[in-house]
Amino acid sequence: MNPNGPRPHIFIAWVENKPGVLNRVASLFRRRNYNIHSLNVGTTQDPRVSRMTIVVDIEDEKAHLIEANLYKLVNVLDVQDVTDRPAVVRELALIKVKAPPGQRTEIINLAAVYRANIVDVSPETVTVEITGAPEKVDSLIDLLRPAGLVEVVRTGHVAMTRGMAAGHRHLPGANGHRPTV
Repeated sequence: MNPNGPRPHIFIAWVENKPGVLNRVASLFRRRNYNIHSLNVGTTQDPRVSRMTIVVDIEDEKAHLIEANLYKLVNVLDVQDVTDRPAVVRELALIKVKAPPGQRTEIINLAAVYRANIVDVSPETVTVEITGAPEKVDSLIDLLRPAGLVEVVRTGHVAMTRGMAAGHRHLPGANGHRPTV
């Protein structure tokens, strides 16, 4: 890998939970011609604040520009690039696989090795639910591929820094912005 070339960066942005905020954030990446590989949004412990996890391939020297431009958006309360910080990164996937009766045991055993759950069984398919690091999800998908993937649904990355150090930056008002009700 080229050390100066694009690589996946994981940004966490705390934003006001208001209509149009997601569009403004996504538009920032679109205007700069960056492809978002993963985008996950949900409310936090404060219903006025949503948390976005955004994964995008960019050069290291451009990552701080993305962070600075996100801060310029009115509804953004805080931004962190956690790419090189200790963080827990997880993803959820549902994987529907062709599973004739003769193959089901093999698929169920494979799911068990990955600590995945069987969440649906039909006469023709089995649906596996897995949660874990994106590499773990990729690995299970690759191993299930020969059975015949019918459908794969992935949530995209969610990330949280380890420890208490990052726990308070995103509180409303931390950057001079206050969510309005």
